Amino acid sequence: EKWRRQIIGEISKKVAQIQNAGLGEFRIRDLNDEINKLLREKGHWEVRIKELGGPDYARIGPKMLDHEGKEVPGNRGYKYFGAAKDLPGVRELFEKEPLPPPRKTRAELMKAIDAEYYGYRDEDDGVLEPLEQEHERNVIAEAVEKWKVEKEARLSRGDKEEEEEEVNIYAVNDDESDEESGKEKEGEDSQQKFIAHVPVPSQQEIEEALVRRKKMELLQKYASEALMAQSEEAKRLLGL
Repeated sequence: EKWRRQIIGEISKKVAQIQNAGLGEFRIRDLNDEINKLLREKGHWEVRIKELGGPDYARIGPKMLDHEGKEVPGNRGYKYFGAAKDLPGVRELFEKEPLPPPRKTRAELMKAIDAEYYGYRDEDDGVLEPLEQEHERNVIAEAVEKWKVEKEARLSRGDKEEEEEEVNIYAVNDDESDEESGKEKEGEDSQQKFIAHVPVPSQQEIEEALVRRKKMELLQKYASEALMAQSEEAKRLLGL
């Protein structure tokens, strides 16, 4: 306890001296090293006192001396006191690094997504569309020129198949044209827009067919086999 109190007194004196920035850089560094050395010695005596059954000063002791010093982030154990904290090279160590920008949430990121994000407004500036049209014309001209060169090369080789006239898919035969013109004239005369190619039943025939179908469903559902046989016999005799 005596030696611990003696070390605390020495630390207090040196902490008071190191507050004077006029001592010079080297003297301030020496005082700071001496203070850290005394702090380690004080810690050893406190461990010994605890081993002998005394109080645990590391847990309940005063923290005034510890608050006077400041540790460099990431370098636990060595502290700087007083003017030592403003020495060249030490001041930069205590400067806090700027906090990283906060990360945006998914909802905040989705707010910036619109039609322009997906490229739907790329043509609104009036720059892209003329460029695309010019490129399209160039590609078409190159394709036509390539086709002409290939055709001339085939003709020069004397290929019979290539010399035949190309089939015009838009050409119309005379028979087809006459038939279509006749239909058009017939449609104009009769004021009909559509020509029926299959027999279409009348409304009365449709109703009779539905009635017959309904009768058959009812007979199959409620009539017995004997009644069905009698009905068939009656139909046969009546010639139905």
